Amino acid sequence: MTPSGTALDVPEIARELGVRFADAGHELYLVGGSVRDLVLGRVMPGTDLDFATSAHPDETTRVLRGWAERRYLVGVKFGTVGALKDGERLEITTFRQEVYVEDHRKPTVTFGDDVQTDLSRRDFTINAMAVQLPDGQLIDPHGGVRHLAAKVLDTPLEPEVSFGDDPLRMLRAARFVSQLEVEPAPRVVAAIGALCSRMSIVSAERIGDELTKMLIGANPTQGLSLLVGTKLADTFLPELAALELEQDPVHQHKDVLRHTYAVVERCEPDEVLRLAALLHDVGKPSTRQITPEGVQFHHHEVVGARMAEKRLRELRYPNHVIEDVRTLVEMHLRFHGYGEGWSDAAVRRYVRDAGPLLDKLNQLTRADVTTRNERRAAKFQALQDDLEERIARLAEQENLDALRPPLDGKQVMDHLGLEPGPKVGEALQFLMELRMERGPIPGDEALAELDRWAAGRDLGG
Repeated sequence: MTPSGTALDVPEIARELGVRFADAGHELYLVGGSVRDLVLGRVMPGTDLDFATSAHPDETTRVLRGWAERRYLVGVKFGTVGALKDGERLEITTFRQEVYVEDHRKPTVTFGDDVQTDLSRRDFTINAMAVQLPDGQLIDPHGGVRHLAAKVLDTPLEPEVSFGDDPLRMLRAARFVSQLEVEPAPRVVAAIGALCSRMSIVSAERIGDELTKMLIGANPTQGLSLLVGTKLADTFLPELAALELEQDPVHQHKDVLRHTYAVVERCEPDEVLRLAALLHDVGKPSTRQITPEGVQFHHHEVVGARMAEKRLRELRYPNHVIEDVRTLVEMHLRFHGYGEGWSDAAVRRYVRDAGPLLDKLNQLTRADVTTRNERRAAKFQALQDDLEERIARLAEQENLDALRPPLDGKQVMDHLGLEPGPKVGEALQFLMELRMERGPIPGDEALAELDRWAAGRDLGG
């Protein structure tokens, strides 16, 4: 790991900006995650760069004049001036400290006098490092390099101070545990447990954003375990901890909570897919029944889909994400009927109902099989393989991507002499069901079937 005082090879755009600020008599430092990634040797192109400066926003704006292609002032009341240069986004913030007013969501911002104070009020030591510009010297007053090497997550000051400045940092701790596979220091875990009620002042949008970042990290199980173990999850996702009380009779080696962790891990790091994995069994606690055959959870996928939608709406997720997650949760058990022998019509309906989510649904279905019984796992694997091969075969033969009735609305109206209205919709639904059952239908046969359907019906109104 890079020791403090070492000169780092910073991006040229950062060095160039440092020269401009120095020429104007101001200090400038590269800060935040980009410094952490520099130390780890994994800087990615296109990463947004964050800076801290002794300059106040009006002075920063003047330094950027004639150099930046654009300047953004939406964050100026918090001391932040944004800029666009050569396609890269930059954020330059005056040295500051942020303290949340009790029970209030907007932080009170006070400009600081030096970078040391600024770094001390950052969330974690691994993010409390800076690179002095333009010379590139690493400044690490709180042992961030040492903690990175030891894979420890700790705060620069007492964690109660850090989390008091911004309670969202408690959820961010779980995100870094997932992304960087670090272990939170005991005092960090204790502080989260003691202060988790403070999450009530954080906006739902910020919580949802951090939750997604944590879920798509490399080690979501550890992040989720931190949330549940400290009861932080209870403040914004109480359905998660509720799963810990339920034993899943299908996957007897795990309770439902541990099974959920495993399903999340087994899905690729995609927002919709991992949210669906996280929420796929949330309907189990409320549908749990003791029967002569054992514990059962009838229709938990339907109940869970409604619960997932409600929770994601409260967390202000975009509508398209909510709808996709709901569909995946509602359909995640559909495959279990495949072993009873699906007709081609059932396969077509599965493809139609999944729509563009078909690949994600298949992946979620595979991930949901976490049994340690090798024979049972192999059986599910073989069934899933067979279904996917049938889907591919039918798609090649029938163009399943374009599943639609063999006639369109105009053809129905022209043939039956109908005006636009509900009867046309009923006729199209009949033809669609026929398409599901039989596969592709020639036009003349479709018209004959339409006549058969119309016989004896009052189509006059």
